[in-house]
Amino acid sequence: MDIKEYFARISYQGSHNKPDLATMSDVFQHHIQAVPFENLSIHCGESIELNLEATYNKIVRKKRGGWCMENNYLLSWVLKTLGYDVTLLGGKVYVQELDAYPDEIDHLLLQVKLDGKSYIVDGGFGMAYQLWQPMELISGTDQPQTPGVFRFQEESGTWYLEKVKRKQCVLNSSTSASENVENEVCRRVYLFTLQPRDIEEFRGCNAHLQTAPDSLFVTKSICSLQTADGIRALVGWKLTEMKYNYRDNMDLVEIRILADEEIEKTLKEKFNITLDKKFVPVNTSRLSLF
Repeated sequence: MDIKEYFARISYQGSHNKPDLATMSDVFQHHIQAVPFENLSIHCGESIELNLEATYNKIVRKKRGGWCMENNYLLSWVLKTLGYDVTLLGGKVYVQELDAYPDEIDHLLLQVKLDGKSYIVDGGFGMAYQLWQPMELISGTDQPQTPGVFRFQEESGTWYLEKVKRKQCVLNSSTSASENVENEVCRRVYLFTLQPRDIEEFRGCNAHLQTAPDSLFVTKSICSLQTADGIRALVGWKLTEMKYNYRDNMDLVEIRILADEEIEKTLKEKFNITLDKKFVPVNTSRLSLF
C-alpha cells in the first residue's frame, strides 16, 4: 500500500506535508469525485471483504468504488498516514419508509481531531446525501455545502445528521418514482455516537448488508459518483444526473432508463468502472435515494 499510488488514483497533486484542515478537505474532495459509492460486487457474485489491503487493491488498483465500510476504512488509512488523529465511529442510517433507525450499527464514519476541534469525515454515503467537506462536530449549526445545508443535532450523547433539501426541477418527471419529494424539506440521514469503534465491530453488518433479503444493498444495485457540480447515479437501470443549485435554490435533475446493453458502457464512461464478472442490475425497493 502506497500513499502516492492512492493520490494518483484520485488525481490529487496538492501538498500533503502538513496535516491541516485545507489538506484534509482537498484530499476528501478528490476522493469523492474519483471513487464511486457502489455495491456492484453484490450483483456480480463477489463478496465484499472487510480487509484493508483487499479494499486498497479494489479501489486503488482495480479503480472500483465501494460502500461506507470500504471508502471510509481506506480514508482512515490515508488520513492516519498523513498524520491525522482518526477514530472509527458507528452510525445507524435512517430508514425513511419505517421512519426509524435500525437496532444495530450499519454505517462506518470517521472522527478527526484537529487543532482542538472535531470533524466528521464521511466519504462513504454516496447519492445526494454525500458530504462534500468534513463537517465540524457542533450541534444545531447550519453548515452549507454544495449539495445543500447539513447540520448536526445532539441529544443526550447521540448525534443526528440532517440535510436541508432544495427543490428539484426534474426534466423528465414521468420516469421519476420518488414520492413526497416536493413536500420534504429536511431529511434525516443517520445518527451516531462518539464511542470509538474497532473495524472488527463492523464484520456483522458487512455480512448482513450483502446477504439479507431485505437489505437495501441486495434489493438495489447502486453506483453513484460526485461530479464537479453535482452527482450522477445508476440505480438498477435508472441513470440520474443532478446539477446542484443550478438556479434559485433548485437542483436540476435528469433521469434516463437504460437498456441492458447500455449498462456496461455507462459504467465505464460515467463512473470509470470496468467489472470483472457479469453484472445483473436490480431495483426492487421503492425507497428513494434522492
